[in-house]
Amino acid sequence: MVMFRNMTQLDLTGPHEVLARMPGARVHLVAENARPVISERGLSILPTATFRDAPALDVLCVPGGPGVNAMMENSDLLEFLRVKAERARYVTSVCSGALLLGAAGLLRGYRATTHWLSLDLLPLFGAIPVKERVVIDRNRITGGGVTAGIDFGLVVAREIFGHAVAEEIQLLLEYDPHPPFHSGSRDTAPQEIVERVTAARDRIQTERLAIARRAAAQLSALLSE
Repeated sequence: MVMFRNMTQLDLTGPHEVLARMPGARVHLVAENARPVISERGLSILPTATFRDAPALDVLCVPGGPGVNAMMENSDLLEFLRVKAERARYVTSVCSGALLLGAAGLLRGYRATTHWLSLDLLPLFGAIPVKERVVIDRNRITGGGVTAGIDFGLVVAREIFGHAVAEEIQLLLEYDPHPPFHSGSRDTAPQEIVERVTAARDRIQTERLAIARRAAAQLSALLSE
């Protein structure tokens, strides 16, 4: 599981809680260096490996968050993803982490999902956007925004160990959501709520679009070499 400054911690910790419970699993928290990684809301998480010393990985997982903007142009991260993806059994992401897979050239021709605010950016990287909670296309598994990471983790557990193991993990986590509101999706939230959330994120999304376009151009240049 990759980490970077200003990631959304639940994109990481939600699926981590599931994946770490898979039989015999060893989860590596991989960052650019060994210093604590400070998430979007200030939670610090200590890496267990770095880009330089991380072992071969069966599952490569990338979270999202505001930090994605800077990381789309981080050559060390993108090269790490490309190298580790070559031998990974599954290449995966949660939320806007899909944009980092895209910037690394790992979603070209694949169906994928991401946070609803960034779904329309996926085609810049040759991905096919799908508005679903979790999307599987061959060995690519992508999850939607933030809380979808738990669903994503259970899907990964099912793919590797089967339904029974995944269901046991779900029961142990008592994952039986009954949200107090019906505003967890753009399709069900009141329109005024959607508009306020969209407006509040306008600056970061405008910046993200510009960066994604640059990253897509850099990827095209790399692929044409």
